[in-house]
Amino acid sequence: MMNLFEFAAAQQEQNPRAYYDELCATIRRNNELYYAQAQPEISDAEYDRLYRELEELEAVHPDWITPESPTQRVGNDLSEGFRKVTHPAPMLSIDDIFEHKPGEGETDAELVEFYQRLQRSLGQEAPLVVVEPKIDGCAVTLLYRGGRLVYAATRGDGRTGDDITANVRTIRSVPFTLPEGAPELLEVRGEIYMPSADFDKLNEQRDADGLPTFANPRNATAGTIKLLDAVEVATRPLRFLAHGIGAYEGTPLRSADDYEDLLKRMGIPCNQPILRAAGAEEVRRAVQEIDTLRRSLGYGTDGAVIKLADFTLRESLGNTARAPRWAAAFKYLPEQKETILKGITIQVGRTGVLTPVAELEPVRLSGTTVSRATLHNQDEIARKDIRIGDTVLMEKSGEIIPAVVHVILPKRPADTVPYSLYDAVGGVCPCCGAPIMQEEGQVAWRCTNFTCSAQAAMRTTYFCKREALDIENLGGTVAEALVNRGMITSPLDLFRLTVEELGALNLGTDDEPRRFGEKNAAKAIAALEAARKLPLERWLTAFGIPTIGTVTARAVAKYHRDLNELARGSFLSLLQELERGVELFNSLNPKARVNKGADREELQARQQELYAGLRDMAAPYAERGYVSLEEDGANKLKFTHPIGSVSCQKLRQYFLSPAGEMVMETLGKLGINPVSSVFEENLLTAQVGPLAGKTFVLTGALSRPRPEFEKMIAAAGGKATGSVTKKTDYLVAGEGGGSKRDKAVKLGVPIIGESDLISMLSPV
Repeated sequence: MMNLFEFAAAQQEQNPRAYYDELCATIRRNNELYYAQAQPEISDAEYDRLYRELEELEAVHPDWITPESPTQRVGNDLSEGFRKVTHPAPMLSIDDIFEHKPGEGETDAELVEFYQRLQRSLGQEAPLVVVEPKIDGCAVTLLYRGGRLVYAATRGDGRTGDDITANVRTIRSVPFTLPEGAPELLEVRGEIYMPSADFDKLNEQRDADGLPTFANPRNATAGTIKLLDAVEVATRPLRFLAHGIGAYEGTPLRSADDYEDLLKRMGIPCNQPILRAAGAEEVRRAVQEIDTLRRSLGYGTDGAVIKLADFTLRESLGNTARAPRWAAAFKYLPEQKETILKGITIQVGRTGVLTPVAELEPVRLSGTTVSRATLHNQDEIARKDIRIGDTVLMEKSGEIIPAVVHVILPKRPADTVPYSLYDAVGGVCPCCGAPIMQEEGQVAWRCTNFTCSAQAAMRTTYFCKREALDIENLGGTVAEALVNRGMITSPLDLFRLTVEELGALNLGTDDEPRRFGEKNAAKAIAALEAARKLPLERWLTAFGIPTIGTVTARAVAKYHRDLNELARGSFLSLLQELERGVELFNSLNPKARVNKGADREELQARQQELYAGLRDMAAPYAERGYVSLEEDGANKLKFTHPIGSVSCQKLRQYFLSPAGEMVMETLGKLGINPVSSVFEENLLTAQVGPLAGKTFVLTGALSRPRPEFEKMIAAAGGKATGSVTKKTDYLVAGEGGGSKRDKAVKLGVPIIGESDLISMLSPV
């Protein structure tokens, strides 16, 4: 199988124009994945090679260039759900220049060429430039007027960006107000990024919480700033550094030095280090020095940015359609080395995900010895056609994470075979022997066993978290020690421990023992006893079922008296049957294109018969306000799902699985059957309370976590739902929440603030 670039070379030779069109399409697709979805499929180095190839083709065939070419446009990261902001000054990209491989002439030839172009354009022998690290983050602009932050926005398409003010307000390094003497108008351009150490901690926490991990800090940052929930954004370790200026009204700024001084006076963090250089040799040395210094910054960088220092000279050179002529980004060549992939081992993560790891012939790369690298998942292995025995090209993504770039096909042994993770482990978890499964729409293979020892420490830590069962002193290190010492194999084993056993737990090593102690053990056992009486919703959170967090757990508990009713009852299966019935009803729509030519009366008769059956099924629950079936007047039926389709499916899968059955059996032996604390509340809310019969939707950044407001609304007789519909009585809006706010305006739903809601909760 040819790799991407071998295939490209063959296509280009056969039909250059067709290859050019395909190359444009490929780059546009990867731009969408990188900017808008934060889910790139290829490495930065691969993307840079494709982009450079496009530039070279357009240099030879300028008549092929159209305004839609990726070289003529700024990358677009606009997303739905955010208010749009028009930039007062275009927010352009920056042209890349590349380091060449040794043996291909001067490695920094493009850097020298760029500087010589500045010399010629300005008629100066040694124009002064500033050189600083190129941060591998997400471009953002902050607009201050009268010393107050008006908004923060993404680059978008260069002229229009997404308003992410509510999210940026959670970043501590971004000031909301500027000190005395601030310019009347100041637009600061910069990057939001995530420090490498914080990124590692975030991924560890996501893994512990049963959530998918991020591929790299840049992806984590891009995904975070586009979240619609500022409360969730606040939990992510984002930082901001300024590196440029947009619109400005104030004391004239003559140079980069003036701008840097202004940022320092205003308390706005600025990109560092910034080196000054005049003359080609000084510029070369400065770029080399940045390459050395950037490795100790603690966040991802992939180049050095070179900019004219004088603002008047910048203005004289102006911009192209997509980038300034007075600046360039020198992209360092990622250090790449070949090595042999000796084997692939499978790690079972703390969430049960099976991750393939390449076992490599050790190779020195970017200052460290690399002998292992994650291959992520089966899809990634198949896409790159990675096989055991292959010679592979390795690099460090962002100088941080070792990654396989591609296979060196001419060096592939003749006896290699395509790799199958499922076949490699025989379809069972290598840790516990339970069957593995690949959920629909997911790329990861996962162990199905709740009691799998590989997951025991993580599940125990999650089980004991404050928002779950709040069991003091049994998270993290203690949970790992309990598993490693063979004292527990699942969280439920905690309930069998005694004070004496737990107190004797060695948290240290055999050579340097450190006892947990009876005082700590007594507190933990007391917390375990208290956990037996905690409500159903807390236990559902503690189980760590995918998609069932605190909010969903509370919603589920509203419709079930206790855990036994949830696990053995019929409500979840009824919801799934209703959902399938509604899908079938809508598929019979006489107006649907697929039913063109079918007997209209027959379809309508089948619809009405089906509708009658669905109404009968839903009746007992519809009377209590649990579900609703509604025709929209266009031969379509709408089903209001009280829990959510995916969450309902996950719950049923869990309680029908061997792991779920084992949990229920163990809890039965322990005499534990958690009771819902909100079930009666759900039955009574339609009759009592100041918010009786009212439906609310919450959006934007609020002063307290949303579950608190939802609980207050429910206690007052109201109902909090997740989406705005014609039946919504009020939208409670904090800062942000663009899409829900827009829909509320469109439907005529009143929009109120927190203070209005509080007043309604306690009417005079």
